[in-house]
Amino acid sequence: MVQLSPETPAGSRQPKLIVLDRDGVINVDSDEFIKSPEEWIPIPGSLEAIARLNQAGYRTVVATNQSGIGRGLFDIGTLNTIHNKMHRALAQAGGRIDAVFFCPHSADAQCDCRKPKAGMLMEIGRRFGVDLAGVPALGDSLRDLEAAATVGAQPMLVLTGKGERTLREGGYPPNTVIFPDLAFAAAALIAGE
Repeated sequence: MVQLSPETPAGSRQPKLIVLDRDGVINVDSDEFIKSPEEWIPIPGSLEAIARLNQAGYRTVVATNQSGIGRGLFDIGTLNTIHNKMHRALAQAGGRIDAVFFCPHSADAQCDCRKPKAGMLMEIGRRFGVDLAGVPALGDSLRDLEAAATVGAQPMLVLTGKGERTLREGGYPPNTVIFPDLAFAAAALIAGE
C-alpha cells in the first residue's frame, strides 16, 4: 500500500531516490509497535537529515512493515494519523517524505510486500520509474538490508533502533555500509556526490 505526501504531485520527478525504513531509522522504535501518534517520536537529527537530503535533490521514500495492522493492534486510520504527524514534523524541519509504502500484513500472511521480500521495493521502483540498482536503502534490521540487496539497491545499516543488534548478529549483505544514524548517512551521501 502507498500513501503519497500531500506536498508531492504524483508523476513529478527528481533524479535521485533514497529509501528509508521508518521505525528505528526516522523515529524511535518499540518492540511493542508504534500504535499511536503519541508513540511516534523522531530520533534526534533524523528530520533535519531528511531535509538536507531533500535540499540535495533526493526524493525520500519510506518502506515500512506495519504488521501491527494485521495483528489488530491499530488500523489504517491510526497509521494515517501517525504519518500525518511525521509529515508535519518534517515540514517544520524543512523536509518531506515523497511517499510512504507500507505492508499491513502479519508475518504469517506470506505476502510479497513484507520485508525481507522485495515486493514493496519493486513497487517503489515501478511507481517512481527508477531502476533501484545502487539506490541507497537504509534500515536498522536484517530484513531491510536483505530486501535492498534483492533489488540491487545499496544496503545501509543505521545503528539506531535495532541496528546495534543487527550489527552484532551479522549475516547482512557483504556490501552493507554502516552508519551511526540517519544524520551520518545523509552527510556521507551528500558529501560523496
